[in-house]
Amino acid sequence: MFGLGPTELIIILVIIIIVFGVGRISKIGGELGSGIKAFKDGLGVDEEKETETDTKAEADPEVEPEEK
Repeated sequence: MFGLGPTELIIILVIIIIVFGVGRISKIGGELGSGIKAFKDGLGVDEEKETETDTKAEADPEVEPEEK
């Protein structure tokens, strides 16, 4: 798509490490991870309903799962 090979990606990562530093990058990564986790937890309400429906369908094969 962008024509970035492994060499170009390594150069970009080295430049990012030089500009931001290792400490700041790990902090940014941690904050990004916690943000993604919070987002997934926010969507978890819908996933629980789907999992509950799937579990009921597996337990009783005669019951068809609800369609959205």
